[in-house]
Amino acid sequence: MSTATAEQLELDVFAETWGAVIEPTYTSAASWAEKFEQFHATNPHVARALEALAAQWLAYHQKVGVKALVEVLRWEYGIRTRGDVMKLNNSFTAYYARLLIDRHPEWVDAIDTRQSQADRVPAD
Repeated sequence: MSTATAEQLELDVFAETWGAVIEPTYTSAASWAEKFEQFHATNPHVARALEALAAQWLAYHQKVGVKALVEVLRWEYGIRTRGDVMKLNNSFTAYYARLLIDRHPEWVDAIDTRQSQADRVPAD
């Protein structure tokens, strides 16, 4: 479980000025892993927001679903910005789950994962 402080919990994960979430142009042959890497490189603030949401939740609970975090992020982004809605592919959820665990190994038991394409190492 997270050891988030009260100061961290008061953090507004949307205080950062974002502008639009940018959808990269993917090649037709790109794998989901490659698409995720492009999306993440173009929009690193998405992972930071998911990380902050997870920390907030885990300060009070033992488990968190990354799909739920993605939906909260879409909601919050949608009501705090004008224009296009956030486009965040559901296929990226598994990759974000593993990214959060990589960044916070202490969350390995808090974030459930299932076997996924996200577990496969891309062939060289």
